[in-house]
Amino acid sequence: MASSCLFNASVSSLNPKQDPIRRHHSPALLRYPPVVVSCTSSAKTTDGNTNNAPIETAVKPRRTEDNIRDEARRHRSTAVNPFSARYVPFNAAPGSTEHYSLDEIVYRSRSGGLLDVEHDMEALKRFDGKYWRDLFDSRVGKSTWPYGSGVWSKKEWVLPEIDDDDIVSAFEGNSNLFWAERFGKQFLGMNDLWVKHCGISHTGSFKDLGMTVLVSQVNRLRKMKRPVVGVGCASTGDTSAALSAYCASAGIPSIVFLPANKISMAQLVQPIANGAFVLSIDTDFDGCMKLIREITAELPIYLANSLNSLRLEGQKTAAIEILQQFDWQVPDWVIVPGGNLGNIYAFYKGFKMCQELGLVDRIPRMVCAQAANANPLYLHYKSGWKDFKPMTASTTFASAIQIGDPVSIDRAVYALKKCNGIVEEATEEELMDAMAQADSTGMFICPHTGVALTALFKLRNQGVIAPTDRTVVVSTAHGLKFTQSKIDYHSKSIPDMACRFSNPPVEVKADFGAVMDVLKSYLGSQTLRDTRKSTSPDTGYTQWSKRHRPNLVVVVAHCLGASGRGIDRVETNLQLAVSQSLTEALLPPATERILPLEHVNDYVSSNVMLKSCKPSLETTKSSTAIQSLSSKSVSGYASSTVTSWLLQETKSV
Repeated sequence: MASSCLFNASVSSLNPKQDPIRRHHSPALLRYPPVVVSCTSSAKTTDGNTNNAPIETAVKPRRTEDNIRDEARRHRSTAVNPFSARYVPFNAAPGSTEHYSLDEIVYRSRSGGLLDVEHDMEALKRFDGKYWRDLFDSRVGKSTWPYGSGVWSKKEWVLPEIDDDDIVSAFEGNSNLFWAERFGKQFLGMNDLWVKHCGISHTGSFKDLGMTVLVSQVNRLRKMKRPVVGVGCASTGDTSAALSAYCASAGIPSIVFLPANKISMAQLVQPIANGAFVLSIDTDFDGCMKLIREITAELPIYLANSLNSLRLEGQKTAAIEILQQFDWQVPDWVIVPGGNLGNIYAFYKGFKMCQELGLVDRIPRMVCAQAANANPLYLHYKSGWKDFKPMTASTTFASAIQIGDPVSIDRAVYALKKCNGIVEEATEEELMDAMAQADSTGMFICPHTGVALTALFKLRNQGVIAPTDRTVVVSTAHGLKFTQSKIDYHSKSIPDMACRFSNPPVEVKADFGAVMDVLKSYLGSQTLRDTRKSTSPDTGYTQWSKRHRPNLVVVVAHCLGASGRGIDRVETNLQLAVSQSLTEALLPPATERILPLEHVNDYVSSNVMLKSCKPSLETTKSSTAIQSLSSKSVSGYASSTVTSWLLQETKSV
């Protein structure tokens, strides 16, 4: 087989039989492409030898009138595409010959079962693991069409035969893999916990990964004059948002079936804003799903739900990204929230392809996390995988996985059995508490991620997941799509829920003294307590005060007639002035620059005099003069006066 130029970087001789699992990036592939691109492969010829002949392509600067699609057309390879894919029955029996072209509009096998996209693995295996790792790595962070997308940078593994011009992409994918350092250490005792933020995407959820693939294929079918007038889906929110956005980008009509009053306003407004035809139906997701399947059987509307296996081809790239972001090292655990259950299979498929094609040597164990109010897979797992029983899902804050009769149940069970996986559940209180705990450490996650984190809590407590296990929690949507649930939690307005980690705002009058009282109370119970614990008696301010005790007097003036909060205000202004002046004049540069109230008070016990005086000049045990202030010097004048005076008085210290 001839070599093919698949990317704009130089790849030297690649031998599939001599490929250790790589742990570090190849520096040669991380530079900008040279003027002449030399692309080679380790494809084997018919005589068994490796053909490493390069194909050279001159790369010219992009003309100013060109866009990235035009540039891609000009540099399009003329080599024959060796890769292909087709529909086959999911988990078909050995010897099955049933298959369909991806250009056919078909959703189920002849027996009524699910379909799967099957790639020509023999063609892919003609290129070794190092080739694929280097190829995928070379495309990260580039704007080259369509490889700037985290999905289409793996095009050969997704839709290998689609023309680049037919692809509809928002450069989705390449989402953040976040080291949850504080959350892992503080709440779980883990040092290697990661969160894959798939919600940091075009429409705010992982559904973009699958929808770019499906809508691109629909775009191809419409150009081929196939009978497709639009694309439709039933949705709990995120699918409709992704579908409407990608269809709008391609100018394709989209039709959305939503369960009435069961999704957030942030989710509802997305398809409306993108011009979708939205039907709000008085049923749950399972009812919407039943209707859309009946409608697409009668009208030329292309079905976009995960019953359609094309979407899973895009979603599997998130698993490949995780491996890529770990420099092709395999994590121990991956935890995925599950509703309609296509995603757990998609992740398994991505990991498995990487193993089969030599990019990695194993796959991680996977956990599917379900809300207890919609947990048919969990119940099936706990029964020992006996007869599956659909259920009527109850309301859950994790609304996107509020599904009682998941379409991809067979796919999920298959994936979990193959990877020795586990299924866990989370109650409403557990998932909301987990979400609040994660948010308190700097994240801003969705309730579905709270379900996954609850599963992690339980497996850690059971000792199933060790503290040193590298664990990835998949966050499926952005927290900004679920702000109402967060508002309800932190305002403690959820019935029968303690909301243990709520953080409601404190209402306070627009008065300086009132604000100071609240802040002193808060800082006294938080920051100052921590400071006392971390400062030993013989260090810091105590040592400094002992050194300068003979030469220093700290003065706080109380005004005649002042009382209550007025005194607090005078003291506060003077303390700020005194603290800043003394530290600037006397403390070493490395010492804390601002003197907290507690340390000023500490000076009393150290014979550094804190004197409350009437507005008249008094004499103290020290020879240093004391300047007192009248009741008029409460604000900025007090601070500037004391600052000036102290700087002058301490020059000799």
